[in-house]
Amino acid sequence: MEYRRLGRSGLQVSELSIGSWVTYGSQVDTRAARETLAAAFDAGINFFDNAEAYAGGESEKIMGQALKELAWPRANYVVSTKFFWGLENRPNRYHTLNRKYLMDAIDGSLARFQLDYVDLAFCHRPDPNTPIEETVWAMSDMITRGKAQYWGTSEWSAEEIRAAYEIAERHHLHKPVMEQPQYNLFHRKRVENEYARLYEDYGMGLTTWSPLASGLLTGKYRNGIPSGSRAQLQGYDWLQQQVLDPVKNEIVGKLDAIAKELGETVGTLALAWVLKNPNVSTVITGSSRIEQLHENLKAAELAKRITPEIQQRIEDTVGDNYA
Repeated sequence: MEYRRLGRSGLQVSELSIGSWVTYGSQVDTRAARETLAAAFDAGINFFDNAEAYAGGESEKIMGQALKELAWPRANYVVSTKFFWGLENRPNRYHTLNRKYLMDAIDGSLARFQLDYVDLAFCHRPDPNTPIEETVWAMSDMITRGKAQYWGTSEWSAEEIRAAYEIAERHHLHKPVMEQPQYNLFHRKRVENEYARLYEDYGMGLTTWSPLASGLLTGKYRNGIPSGSRAQLQGYDWLQQQVLDPVKNEIVGKLDAIAKELGETVGTLALAWVLKNPNVSTVITGSSRIEQLHENLKAAELAKRITPEIQQRIEDTVGDNYA
C-alpha cells in the first residue's frame, strides 16, 4: 500500500480506502464491519470514510463500535464524516449547512463514533440557503475546537469551492483542503475539467467515491440484476436504470477483455484507472465481504502495470460515453 498526501496538506492517506455508504447498516453489521476493517488495516489501509446520513446514523455507530473493539492507537487511522442531509426533517436539522446545525451535527457524530474527534469533516453538499461565509466560519471553528482536523467539501462546484477558500483566506480561517467527488470511467468531467485549476491554485486533494459506478464497472449487471446486489436493495430502485444501461454495459464488456489480458477483473482495472490520476489522494471502495476487499486491493499493483498504451486503449474504448 502506498500513501498519498491529502492535497497540499501534510496528512497521508492510503491510496485505497474503505467507505461505509450502503454497506454499513444495510448489508454489514458490527461483527462483519470489524472483520473487514481489520483486514483492510492489515493490508495498509488507514482511511475509513463515513457520513452522518448513512443508514440514518447507524453507519457511524457500527464503524465506531468496530473501531472501539479493534482498539487501534487513534493516531494510526483516519476517519471522516459528512454533514448536510441531517437525520430529522425539522428546521435547522435537515438539508442545511448553517452554524447551528453544524455545531450540533459534529457532536452527534462524535457520540455515535465514540471518538473525541474526526480527522476529516466534509460539507456533504452545497447549501444555497446559507451564506458560504457562515459555513466557512462554522467549519473553521469546528477545527479550532479540536472536533475535526481538516475540513472540505463534497460535490461542490468549482465556483463554490473557490468562494469558500477565498473567504477563509481573507479572514485567516482554516481553509478547505479536500473535495469528495464521484469519479469513475463514466463520470469524469467535474474532476478532470471543472476542478482543473483548483489543484494548482489551492492544492486541493480528492477522496473520490463510486469508482465502480455503483457496481456497473464490475460487469455483474451485463446480464441483468443479480440476486443480492445493491440495485435490489430497498430504496435503491433509482440505480436500476443506471446499471442496466445497454451502451455502458457493452463498453464494460470490451474493458473486460483488456482486463483479462492483464490477468485481472474489469472492476480491478476500473479502480486502477482512477488511481492513475495524480490529483486523487485516495479511492474510496466499498466491501461487504473480505473477498471483495482482497479483489479491490489488487488495483494498487495493477495501476503500476497500466502503460500509456493501455491507458489509451481504455480511453478509446470508453470514448465520449461519460458525464
